[in-house]
Amino acid sequence: MSAGILTRLPLLAKWSGRMIQIKTPQEIELMRGAGLVVARAIAAVRAAVRPGVTTGELDAIAEDTIRSAGAIPSFLGYHGFTGSICASINDEVVHGIPDPQRALAEGDNISIDCGAILQGWHGDSAVTVTVGPPSVEDAALIAVTERSMWAGLARAVAGGRLTDISAAVEQAITAESHPYGIVDHYGGHGIGTEMHQDPHVLNYGRPGRGPRLVPGLALAIEPMVTVGDPATAELEDGWTVVTKDGSRAAHFEHTVAITPEGPWVLTAEDGGVAGLAPFGITPRT
Repeated sequence: MSAGILTRLPLLAKWSGRMIQIKTPQEIELMRGAGLVVARAIAAVRAAVRPGVTTGELDAIAEDTIRSAGAIPSFLGYHGFTGSICASINDEVVHGIPDPQRALAEGDNISIDCGAILQGWHGDSAVTVTVGPPSVEDAALIAVTERSMWAGLARAVAGGRLTDISAAVEQAITAESHPYGIVDHYGGHGIGTEMHQDPHVLNYGRPGRGPRLVPGLALAIEPMVTVGDPATAELEDGWTVVTKDGSRAAHFEHTVAITPEGPWVLTAEDGGVAGLAPFGITPRT
């Protein structure tokens, strides 16, 4: 955290031997600032996606947008990671390393994952887009992945349990006629003064389990869905996660705060209004 920003240590709630950070309303407001920086960085990168652009160029756009807002890229230097975004293409699920020599081609799918730190607080979000018009299969994959994220975000309500979110994500995916794969082990996480905090948020599971969802808890919800088998492997670079069968994957993520009024999607420009409307939820903006 940045020196001189916080006037107290965040509250911690204990669950199953682990400590979960609970934020005050004022701290959630600070996280909203970080979330908006991330939203604008992703929008800038998304607007630059085209055939021939390199993932290194996209990374530079994200870093410039983040730093211009007075924030710091969360990913850059994290355990040695060399980019401000993760740029994962086609069969790469997550954690693709930006490369100034790797150019996008028409028909590629790219997951753009980005984080920023502002005044000591983190925001984290991801989208998957196609370079040019998507195929029917790619459009369906991207749509179900994004829809499952919003289904999970809609269950980020006080009084529920953590796995209510997991179950909602899973149900949105398995409701499809195509047998999409849900990537095992990888998932969302708590977020606040660190990018990754407890609790871990899986994208599958039975509802009604895990810690109680309370106001002040902030989570990153991020489904990762595959067209084929969800089994994955990590490349020799120590970061990039790919599908073992070479099938395409999609990845979406938003940071959400649980408030007394309902979920507030901190990394959505509109606070989640459009994405949560189909679930009958009107979030704070």
